[in-house]
Amino acid sequence: MTNDAQTQIKDTVTANDVVLFMKGTSDAPQCGFSSRVAGVLNYMGVAYKDVNVLADEAIRQGIKDYSDWPTIPQLYVKGEFVGGCDIITEMTLSGELDQMLEQNGVTYDKDAAEKIREANA
Repeated sequence: MTNDAQTQIKDTVTANDVVLFMKGTSDAPQCGFSSRVAGVLNYMGVAYKDVNVLADEAIRQGIKDYSDWPTIPQLYVKGEFVGGCDIITEMTLSGELDQMLEQNGVTYDKDAAEKIREANA
């Protein structure tokens, strides 16, 4: 992995409160897992930076090395790696994602988060 990709990733996750490294963009996800995580964030009204790993091979490989996590999407909050699709789905349903966003001062729609849990109860 190049130091450039490493530096770019570090700068991105530290400059933005919430970052989603994904296949595609928040408006046009290109895989089901990326779509699910982006969908949760969009529905909950979380402002986040989307990084399309398909647009840059160095970033695509670099983010896996950076987090030591083999899959995309990857969600970061306040510079910390949170997880991929399964972890974010579980955290959303358990309310842990709400708590983490609150603890980090990230604004989101509490009612929307409740609706997701009700729909999946």
